Amino acid sequence: MREGTEVEERDELYKKLFITVKGHEPMVLRSYETFVKQVCENLSLNLQSDTRNRPKFLRLSMNRSPFIYKKHQRQYEFRTHYKYFTVKHVTGCTADVFLEYIQRNLPEGVAMEVEKHRLERLPEYLETSENS
Repeated sequence: MREGTEVEERDELYKKLFITVKGHEPMVLRSYETFVKQVCENLSLNLQSDTRNRPKFLRLSMNRSPFIYKKHQRQYEFRTHYKYFTVKHVTGCTADVFLEYIQRNLPEGVAMEVEKHRLERLPEYLETSENS
C-alpha cells in the first residue's frame, strides 16, 4: 500500500450503547456522571443517564476469630451503587473513541460494563422481492 492512500471501510452503526457503572461510593459515581455528560456534550452525543435509587446490599456475618469463639461474630455490609448511561445513534468510530476515553478516566474502585446494539442489514433472502 502506498503512503497517502485511503482505504474505504464501512463504518458500523450502533443504535444504542448501554453503559453500566457500579461502585461503592455514590459521590465518586456522581462526579463520574458529570464527566461523562461533559464528554458527550463535547462530542455532541445523545446521552441519557439513570440512577438506581437503592444500592444493592451484600451482608456477611463472620467470626471475629477464625477458629474459636463462634458466639463472637462481626457483621460486614457492602453497598454497590449503580449508574446507567444510554448513548443513542452513534457510529462505530465515534463509539470507539468515546468508550476508550471514558474507560481510561474511570476512577479507582469503579467497574464498567458496556453493551452495544449494532444495526445490521437484512440478509438478501429475507428482503422482499419486487417481482412478487
